[in-house]
Order: sequence, then C-alpha cells, then structure tokens
Amino acid sequence: MGEPIAIIGSSFGGERGASYVTIAGAQPIGAAYMEWGDSVIRLRVPELGEAGLVRVHVGGRRSNGVLFASRDAIPAAAPGGRAGIAPSISAVSPAAAPVGGAVTITGSGFGGSRGPGGGVFFTLEGRGPRGEMEAIEVSRAELGYELWTDGEIRVRVPDGAASGHVEVRTARGRSGPAPFAVSAGPGSRSFADRRSFVISYSVDIRTGGARPPNALHLWVPFPAESAAQRNPEMLFSSPEPFIRDYLGTVLYRLDDLGAHAFAGVSLSWAVDALGVRTSVRPQDIGPPSPSPARDANLAACPRLPADDPLIRGLAASIAGAEPNPYLRARMIYDWMLSGVEWVGRARGDELGAAAERRADPFLGALLYASLLRASGVPARPVAGVIVSRDRQAASHHWAEFWIDGLGWIPADPAMGAGAVPEAFAWPWDPPDGPGPGGAAGFFFGNLDSRRIAFSRGFTEIRQMDPRGLPVTHVRSYALQTLWEEAVGGLDAYFSLWGDIIVVDGG
Repeated sequence: MGEPIAIIGSSFGGERGASYVTIAGAQPIGAAYMEWGDSVIRLRVPELGEAGLVRVHVGGRRSNGVLFASRDAIPAAAPGGRAGIAPSISAVSPAAAPVGGAVTITGSGFGGSRGPGGGVFFTLEGRGPRGEMEAIEVSRAELGYELWTDGEIRVRVPDGAASGHVEVRTARGRSGPAPFAVSAGPGSRSFADRRSFVISYSVDIRTGGARPPNALHLWVPFPAESAAQRNPEMLFSSPEPFIRDYLGTVLYRLDDLGAHAFAGVSLSWAVDALGVRTSVRPQDIGPPSPSPARDANLAACPRLPADDPLIRGLAASIAGAEPNPYLRARMIYDWMLSGVEWVGRARGDELGAAAERRADPFLGALLYASLLRASGVPARPVAGVIVSRDRQAASHHWAEFWIDGLGWIPADPAMGAGAVPEAFAWPWDPPDGPGPGGAAGFFFGNLDSRRIAFSRGFTEIRQMDPRGLPVTHVRSYALQTLWEEAVGGLDAYFSLWGDIIVVDGG
C-alpha cells in the first residue's frame, strides 16, 4: 500500500480527465495518480485487502479486470537460500497453554508471510472416523494469527485443540510435529455422534435487460470448519469458481450475460458434523484474558445492538450482579425460554423482539447473542440448517459464547423452548429424550449432530465495484452482508437461491 505501480495497456486516453482506476473496488484519490498516458498509467496503491481486480474506467466503459495482490499476501522464498525447504520448528513457548492462550513458535523456513496454504495446526480433540488423530488450524476468522515471520510465529490456541502436537504448514511443506499440551480449563468438552453429510444446492439466474460488458458476482456460503464440523470438501462445482474460498464463501463471477438468458451455479459439498457435550465447573472460571477476538465478540454491531439502552437494561435486569460469565449466560438462556413467546416467524428486528418479548429462532439467536455481549460475555450467532431423520433440511439459527480456557459453548434457545417444527424437535438417537432437564437443559452447552453450520458470526463482504448493485439476504442459512452484486450493463435479473438438499448421510 502506498507504493507505485504501472498499468500497461491501450486506449487509456492521453489525459485522465474524468477517467479513473479501481483496485479491488477502491478508487484512488486524485493525488495518487503520478502519470496518465494512452498506454501507461502510474499511481500509488490505495488501501485494500489481500487481493482484487484492477480496472481502468474511461468514458463510461471499463477495461478487463486483472488480479492484483498485496505483496504481504504472496509467499516468498526465505532468505539464506532455503527456498524449497520445508519449515522447521525449534521451540514452542510456552509448552502448555489453555484454549485461546498466546503461543510463540520459533524456527526457520516459515516464509515472510503466511501465504496461500500456510497455517499452524494443533491436535484436535477426539479422533477421526477410522480412529486417526485429526488436526485443527488456528482460526483466521477469530484473529488467531498475530505475527508471521520467517523465524517466528505468534498464534492463539484454537477452539477444539487438545494436547498432542503443533506443526507449521507452508507451500514448501510441513514441519515436524512439536509436542504441545493444552492446559486444563474450567471444564471439558467432547465431540461424538459423527454424521457424514453430502449436500447440494444451486442458484438459478434469469436475466431481463442486459448489455455487455456486465458481470454478476455470487457469494455462495459453504459449511464452516470448526471443532464440531470437520473435513468440508467441495465435490462438484459448475461453473468453476472465480475464488474457491473467499471469506467462507465460494465466489462465482458470471461475465457478459445476455438479455433474457438463463444462467446459474450448482455445487455439492461433503462435511462431517459432530455433537457437542460440555461439562463446566463455574467455580474454576478465572478473570477474562484480553485478546482481539474477545473484543470483537463483545462489540455492538447493527444486528447485535449490545450497546442499546433497551438491551443493556434487559441484560442487567436478568443477570443482575452475577460476576461469573457462564452463570450469566445460563441466566439469560433461562430467561429466553421462560420470558419470550416463541413463534414460527416473528416480525421486526432484535430490538422489537426484546421490547415485545416475542421471537423466532432467527431473532432469538440475535437477541441472545446481543444480551450476552451487553452483559460482558463474548458471543455470536450461528446460522445453518438442521436435518430431520428423513433428510429434510430447514434453515435454523442458534448461538455460542466464549469461556476462557474452554472455548465456544453452544446454546440453542429456540430448540430448548421447542420452537422448531416437530420433525426437527428430537434430533438425537435413540429417540428417548436428551436426559435430565429435557430439551431445555440439553441445549445449553450441548448440541446434536443433525445440523450443518454455514456461518459463525457475521461475515463482512465488501462490493467488488463501488458502483455495483448489491443484494443481501437477511433470513437465510448464512449470516453475511453481501450475496449478489450486478456490475455494468446488467439492467435487470431474477435470482432463485435453492434450498439445501441432503443427498446422503444423517
């Protein structure tokens, strides 16, 4: 960022005038332009993310797009002639830390930045379907990477990690495993009842008026990887994705669609879902440890208004002066079951749900996460589908909250209150109930394995072109800010996002 680049081509015009350049959808300010000629443009790079398209806009027309990436996102050969040599770990400090704790890995050959294919992996709690040990990567979405240099990496122990080993993986290979222990926390979690699902879904497009050049971007969610949801694998995609993993979505780009034409995408995924069982010793929960992820999951945002006076006052009236975050989470959960009227579909937003004491699973998950954040408990909503015994999938929303040293604890107040269709109300095997406390007790701290999560928290997706026409979906199987964007001469189109179809498993 801020460094000069040259764009070489033709028909740019002899002077800039009203013409301009966009890089990853960002338009540089006038002072960034150093030279504008018919075949060469020189300018300084504006602030942008890791990568995006460069386009030149002249006289209402735009050039083809060329992919441009921040140098920090590109893997580079390590200094000292070690190109092609796998990374090596010399020390891990401390040798034991709790879930969420900071760990420093020293060694060599890590590369100047994490880069594509790079990551730090810890032993994952539980074993695979054939009894093998599994690994979980440090979470990028949870700000788990704090530093990456050729000789030192600083990370946070990911949710779901267990005592065993840690290793570094890069495009040049994998390090040898280094021993690492996960410190005992204020309780334990287990993952069981693995179910393997194969799902398919599609987006159908029908255009109205259209003229070239135009493009339609589609951000299609895929199953989110976590300790309770493992091995997501794309089995089929038509057409080929523009970007296979863009913030937890598959990004498709449909170029130059004709008028009154049909187009679309279809894809299928395989994923393993596991049930979660949690046992917590509230008396062993210590004071909170500061971290970027903790701050991010306490902050208010448009759909989680934790700073609104109504939400703050309601949270205080429910939890009172209780200092323990786990007990506060349970008190608010119990209030959600007894103090809220649950309906199939509620109107309004989460503030309306708080004021009227009326919610559905979608608003209930947002309200619960908002109340937790307002009471100082890091929390986030989760979106996905639940799967009935006859493989019917229905959109559903629940939540999870963070306890230091233990990780993300699930809670599904809608399921606990029985506010789901009868076919989905008893998803466990055998069908003899969840044990003491019934559904209300089970769905605080525990989850079944008949669900597939597509987003954990809100995924912030920005437009590809600042002049594009964005489309968002509010009540769906994923929580993301952008789903579609029409750019250029696509004057009118109709999109139909199909339901999740469970092809196999369950």
